[in-house]
Amino acid sequence: MSSSISAHELSNLSGTSAWPMVVAATRRSRFEEEGRAIAGSVWRDHLETGRWGPHLAGLGKPIVVYCLHGHNVSQLAVARLRSQGLDARYLAGGIDAYEAAGGLVLRQRGPDVPLLLPHATQWITRERPKIDRIAFPWLVRRFIDPLAVFHFVEADWVLAIAAEMGAIPFDVEGAAYSHRGEKGELCSVDTLLDLFGIEDEALRRLARIVRGADTENLGLEPQSAGLLAISLGLSSSEDDDLAQLEKGMLIYDALYAWCRRATGETHTWPSGRKAS
Repeated sequence: MSSSISAHELSNLSGTSAWPMVVAATRRSRFEEEGRAIAGSVWRDHLETGRWGPHLAGLGKPIVVYCLHGHNVSQLAVARLRSQGLDARYLAGGIDAYEAAGGLVLRQRGPDVPLLLPHATQWITRERPKIDRIAFPWLVRRFIDPLAVFHFVEADWVLAIAAEMGAIPFDVEGAAYSHRGEKGELCSVDTLLDLFGIEDEALRRLARIVRGADTENLGLEPQSAGLLAISLGLSSSEDDDLAQLEKGMLIYDALYAWCRRATGETHTWPSGRKAS
């Protein structure tokens, strides 16, 4: 197996369950100075692979390490990881090549989310999620913190429990990550994208679909009505909120893939007949 992965290969995995454990294994001072990171990655010290490598590998995903240009720093880390028998590759060309290939890079952080992500962020919201409270965790895990942990509790206690356990509340009144606008017409997903400065066209389209389904504005995007039906059906068939979240991840993986590369496709019967 090659010890490297190209920027295009990695970018194609973005927003999917096949996304590897992507690690910015760089010098801390340089990483903080740069202030940018591949969306969906975490930072770890490139000289401490023996400490963090086995833990991340234990999550069941291959490891991809990147630095600024894909030179000695990331290759050193990967050499050490592979010597431990771990499935690890370095990103050829580093974050510069990834961004040049159109890969999503974060240049700012929202409230309470550290740049280095030294440990999994904790998030908390109201129980019995339907739409926004499934889409939001999907967005966080796929593009902000792949190790993020989510909790669902009674609505009246979200803020109090968040304060006690050091979790980040979302989709609840009074939280930084919640609905915005004069009538709350912008969803928590919209807010998350804004606070992290994410302008990815496919994610913005997905957010509009979510907004239409979540705020009874089904004319906003044609797909909003379908998302509403699927979301309500999932909620009614699954009484475990965390199990519902895991199933919902597949829905948003598929919806993002459609937003990203399949909006021009059609489907009809018989196969091959042009849609009228």
